Amino acid sequence: MLEVGTGGLCYVQPVPDLEDPQVGEFRRRGHDVIVNDTRLHVLDEGEGSAVLLLHGNPTWSYLWRDTVGPLIAAGHRVIVPDLRGFGGSQPVGSPYDDLLEVRVADLAGLLEALGVDSVALVLHDWGGPIGLAFAAAHPDKVSALVLMSTWAWPEPSLFHSSVVPWRMLHAPVVGPHLLGRHNSLADRGVYLSVVDRAGFRERAGSAYASALADPAARLATVLFPRLIPIATDWPTAPFFAWLETQLPLLSMPALVIWGREDDVFPGSFGERFVRLLPHARGPVLVSGRHFLQEDSGHEIGELVAGFLTERAGPAV
Repeated sequence: MLEVGTGGLCYVQPVPDLEDPQVGEFRRRGHDVIVNDTRLHVLDEGEGSAVLLLHGNPTWSYLWRDTVGPLIAAGHRVIVPDLRGFGGSQPVGSPYDDLLEVRVADLAGLLEALGVDSVALVLHDWGGPIGLAFAAAHPDKVSALVLMSTWAWPEPSLFHSSVVPWRMLHAPVVGPHLLGRHNSLADRGVYLSVVDRAGFRERAGSAYASALADPAARLATVLFPRLIPIATDWPTAPFFAWLETQLPLLSMPALVIWGREDDVFPGSFGERFVRLLPHARGPVLVSGRHFLQEDSGHEIGELVAGFLTERAGPAV
């Protein structure tokens, strides 16, 4: 919706599902940070070494709600941003705002704005390529990596190679119709990618679909699928080819967590990360499909906290 501010007309993202008290309470725990001329909404709680949890498409920081608590209890500062175009962050205004390089710059700018010099990155879905590219460009700023249901190479998964449902989302009419007008990925798509679907409806309700309630604010969820390289000459293929070459150069410790039932990024993708990253362990399997945080969010938080405590060594 449009509102009039001191600088004229500006777009204000509708508040996600504030009729659901739990969703509204979670969102109000965060605050806005101006980064690269855009407004990012971020949850920033706890004290200690920094851990940043990065979501993908079509979710927002609410995906990590059950993961935050164990990390704070373990003595960490937990930072959970909404990518531009999602949750409480400013919507994407043009396709140029959705470039992967722009999102990597957003991550760098956010950490600088928050005064974070060293951070452990916990990455899911599009958070994987974005966070790994940041780690490759700024290895001195990344203390550890945790990866789940993501990828970092040009070859797509079988799911993303299929005509139905994925490749039809690239069609110039069908894609915008399903993702833009009907918000199908944030509604039906997330629901189909959890194990406990009945529990998901009870726990999360329409938290993801309502965060993209305004069709005018859905450009990011329409564009993201088109950034997945499904051919060797795809515009983003060079980015992913470069990213794969960087993985063996990342010397920080890494943990790979994967959903047993993941049918978007199969377990072989997690095993590939363990082979490519020189100091990776796993995959550690938990209950979950692609959005494994919805089934095992608290367990994931405990696994990450344990991993970070172990790598830090005993307190002196």
